[in-house]
Amino acid sequence: MSYGHWINGTLVTPEGGRTLPVHNPATGEALGDLPLADAAQVNEAIAAAEAALPGWAATTPVRRARVLFRFKQLLDEHIDELAALITREHGKVFSDAKGEVVRGMEVVEYACGAPELLKGEHSLNVGTGVDSFSLRQPVGVVAGITPFNFPAMVPMWMFPIALACGNTFILKPSEKDPATALRLAELLTEAGLPDGVFNVVNGDKEAVDTLIDDERVTALSFVGSTPIAESIYARGAANGKRVQALGGAKNHVIVLPDANMDAVVDGLMGAAYGSAGERCMAVSVAVPVGEETADRLVAAIEKRLASLTVGDGLADPEPQMGPLVSAEHRDKVHGYVDLGVEEGAQLVVDGRGFKSSDNPDGYYLGGCLFDHVTPDMRIYKEEIFGPVLSVVRQNSLDEAIELVNAHEFANGVAIFTNHGGAARKFHERIRVGMVGVNVAIPVPMAFHSFGGWKRSRFGVLHAHGPDGVRFYTQLKTVTQRWPDAPDDANAFAMPTH
Repeated sequence: MSYGHWINGTLVTPEGGRTLPVHNPATGEALGDLPLADAAQVNEAIAAAEAALPGWAATTPVRRARVLFRFKQLLDEHIDELAALITREHGKVFSDAKGEVVRGMEVVEYACGAPELLKGEHSLNVGTGVDSFSLRQPVGVVAGITPFNFPAMVPMWMFPIALACGNTFILKPSEKDPATALRLAELLTEAGLPDGVFNVVNGDKEAVDTLIDDERVTALSFVGSTPIAESIYARGAANGKRVQALGGAKNHVIVLPDANMDAVVDGLMGAAYGSAGERCMAVSVAVPVGEETADRLVAAIEKRLASLTVGDGLADPEPQMGPLVSAEHRDKVHGYVDLGVEEGAQLVVDGRGFKSSDNPDGYYLGGCLFDHVTPDMRIYKEEIFGPVLSVVRQNSLDEAIELVNAHEFANGVAIFTNHGGAARKFHERIRVGMVGVNVAIPVPMAFHSFGGWKRSRFGVLHAHGPDGVRFYTQLKTVTQRWPDAPDDANAFAMPTH
């Protein structure tokens, strides 16, 4: 396909300049060369967004919502196309890619309620003849920097709410899978979004630095690794921006002896190995309580991994797991498995030797399972972001809760149990942002907000839901008093807009 930037309602394909190849991770095939925006091209996008801001901010919320309604309809019509784009560039299997688009569409549906979401509050007679009311108004030109693992869903955590609130938006997607962002831009234009309201710039550090430093960009959302999230948050805040930065994770699942083991294994297989573990909510640590529980769990997962199918996510029949996104990332995850062996963890299932007979040049790694992992090991401390599950055995629920609470990341956690008291104790004492009870991946729906605690999130507000509206608006409170109306101020005509 033709790669470029989406600026002011047009696909811009610059000649010359720096480029990066985009690959199909299932086959290793080069799909095309992606132009990397320099500061001048990013400035063009910012200028287009700034020029479009007054008109879009003045557009009534109901009219903004109507554009998003049309966009949602187009997403429904093109869902298979979008899912295929994701699978071709990212590698996740087609059904998983389609599910990603659906989860993004749910945020669009939420944003379609803009007239309701932007309603303020009103207090009559806060003083004699004095009323007070609040308004939520757009913050201006905003930007989103999104990761490779969800090229549709994570951008749609951001821009539908930002647009519904009257802002203009610049998206900087991952350079590994840029096609989805460009297609979303085309569909927004087809839905009736005015030129310049939504822009896409593809690039690397130069593009990101320009967005962080330019004073015309008033707010910035980021999803990615913790070191980068922390750096972007600090630098953006120092530049006077409102910043929301979601970082890394090390998500745990605690398994109590009374849990339904079949349900546990079903949940863990999808949560640990789905999308090759390239999810910020992927489960990378299982915490069975008691030796018997641990032995049963490890044996059950080992058995399931023996039949795990790995291959091209667009193949028929569809495999359960696709490749990793790039050769470099595959090698990094491979290195973590090597490290776990060196650190003394027991490698129960070794996926390093997996080879695809159909696609020998694809970026594949089989599912891996470690047992007897300890909290001092790097494979426990660090985010691996691949199909690697570590089992850390604990003797009691209290010990398991302490283990989770001691980790620097606090994105997601879950417990499997049939005991209501244990579940209540768990969700009251656990110090993690998103919590599941008998749900392995507790991702909130669009009308709630997404985000972890501690070093998994920088900034006060979470993504999408009510916090998304708060992030993309400024609160203004008006206190007013009017003189008494004249006695003859009668009007009999029906008021209209």
